[in-house]
Amino acid sequence: MIPEIGQFALWLALGLAVALGTLPLIGAWRRDLFWMQSAFSLATGMFVFTLISFICLLIAFVTDDFSVAYVANNSNTLLPVYYKVSAIWGAHEGSFLLWTLVMAGWTLAVALRSKHLPIVISSRVLGIMGLISVGFLLFMLMTSNPFDRTLPIVPQDGADLNPQLQDFGLIVHPPMLYAGYVGFSVAFAFAIAALLTGKLDAAWARWSRPWTNVAWAFLTVGIALGSWWAYYELGWGGWWFWDPVENASFMPWLTGTALIHSLAVSEKRGAFKSWTVLLAIATFSLSLLGAFIVRSGVLTSVHSFAVDPERGLFILAFLIIVVGGSLLLYAVRAPAISGHSGYSGPSREVMLLLNNLLLVAALAGVFIGTLYPLAYEWLTGGRLSVGPPFFNAVFVPLMVMLTMVLGLAPFSRWKQTSFAHLWQELRWVLLASVVLGLVLPLIFAGVLHWQAVLATTLGLWVLLPHLKDLWQRAGYRWQGLSRPPRAHWGMLIAHVGFAFAVIGVGITSHYSVEQDVRMAPGQPVQVGERIYTLQNVRERQGPNFIADRATIEVQKGNRSYMLYPEKRHYFVRDIVMTQAAIRPRLDRDIYLALGDPLGGGAWSVRVHDKPMVRWIWLGALLMALGGVWAIRDKRYQRRRLRDQGRLDGVQTPARAGGQAGMPVAGRGSEAGSS
Repeated sequence: MIPEIGQFALWLALGLAVALGTLPLIGAWRRDLFWMQSAFSLATGMFVFTLISFICLLIAFVTDDFSVAYVANNSNTLLPVYYKVSAIWGAHEGSFLLWTLVMAGWTLAVALRSKHLPIVISSRVLGIMGLISVGFLLFMLMTSNPFDRTLPIVPQDGADLNPQLQDFGLIVHPPMLYAGYVGFSVAFAFAIAALLTGKLDAAWARWSRPWTNVAWAFLTVGIALGSWWAYYELGWGGWWFWDPVENASFMPWLTGTALIHSLAVSEKRGAFKSWTVLLAIATFSLSLLGAFIVRSGVLTSVHSFAVDPERGLFILAFLIIVVGGSLLLYAVRAPAISGHSGYSGPSREVMLLLNNLLLVAALAGVFIGTLYPLAYEWLTGGRLSVGPPFFNAVFVPLMVMLTMVLGLAPFSRWKQTSFAHLWQELRWVLLASVVLGLVLPLIFAGVLHWQAVLATTLGLWVLLPHLKDLWQRAGYRWQGLSRPPRAHWGMLIAHVGFAFAVIGVGITSHYSVEQDVRMAPGQPVQVGERIYTLQNVRERQGPNFIADRATIEVQKGNRSYMLYPEKRHYFVRDIVMTQAAIRPRLDRDIYLALGDPLGGGAWSVRVHDKPMVRWIWLGALLMALGGVWAIRDKRYQRRRLRDQGRLDGVQTPARAGGQAGMPVAGRGSEAGSS
């Protein structure tokens, strides 16, 4: 009965999504206040029924209802309860239900937080998000129903969750990633609503900017969690593999990064308007492309969910409709709404323009490298692999140039900045970056590697100017001057995080040590500065696996500690998995992966010494924190109150009709006059 309730709730959510995608948009077109005001109730109802459906699937997993095919294929009675919960999004059907729930949650959040907006704008934004939800719900109900039954033959037990997914990473990574993916639908909806009204001003950028920052922060954390999960779970010791599905989330992150910078220019200077709208369309379109890559089976990856061509065709058709329709509207409207603002020299506008161009160029390289093998196979029938050498050759030089631009950010000014001013502020910073970039790797590793020196120098070139800016602004505060706005602090935190990540990438990529060794009990093995001694290997019983657990002593000087890598056999699926043991530190990770027995009590062990690898994920978390911190700026609150005052005061007709003095049709006229 519970699965039928979940199925029925999905159909009700679809009906409400159809109403949300039509009534408010028609109301905005007709200036009918009653129809526009229905958007809030419809968004609430769509979220509630999608949540009910999700809860029904949760109950099916927790109660081991193997009459539901999705539960039978992805759970087991021995599976721990917390993995039963995360198994909901462990495969295609349930993960898309989570995706749809997140979409409904974003829609409700916009409905709750946009009451200060002109109702013509908010109804159009919610209507567009409703249309997107219609596509998602139709896809799920027509091709990916999570409530399909196994009746009349119900299995006694389930096939178990993929052992690679029986991990904390599954609990946190997909929800964060989906919140970022789907969150960009808000920026997309604001952009399309602005194109429909034919008016792009600073208010539009101000309304869209906080939502974009939050979505970007979610996606940043989601990508970082995915990198961290692959690092410790797959036993390879790497943090990024240029896997097609990794690229699928990275591409909207690149355009999203360009978008949040472009929105700042559109809000403050009225420039880049058309370009900002195009970035909003491109970012959400790339999110949909990521869904197509993951769920169509067109590319092979350890992360992909489905290999059903029917699903791929549906998503491809939806992608064509969304991208084609939005680009057509953009082509019609954009020439009439382009903004103009004067700037010259190394001004902040120029710096942000270079930032955008470099990010889009990096996107083009990743896009071509990811999809070219697919196009080649479709055209020729052959297979072609594009790997890390291509991506590194294209991506790294562009990031070097981007990092050089970021170092100028704290001291560039709006409209115009002189080269003399930048040289005066940054000459000693440049010297310190070069000197420390040479000295620090030498102190840390004892040898110089030119790529690590370059990465360290560039990271310091970003870090030191921002620290100098922080010191100067702290001095202003001591002198009684106004403190910098929170948006500036958000920029500073995010850029410092980027600098940390650059330094971490440079050091760990070129100073890491990896060695496969033979370890016999009681026989020390030296790798680098550390001595590793296998104490014993004992069997350990888990809830749904049996593990060979090694106890290995790691010694450096007078200090020692124990690590416990495992080799697990999951008996339901008959799969053997490696569970690495890691000693995490900010300066380095010591990472051990247990291999195969070699006879005589000896085992093969892979030893990794990964200096400063944690700086990569710390940098990503700081970038996300900076994005969220920026939207806490009090200026947004004051402007929202000003908008609310204008809308609730003498210009109430503008709220109902979109322009002062415009009549409102039908029942909306009575509501507006009352």
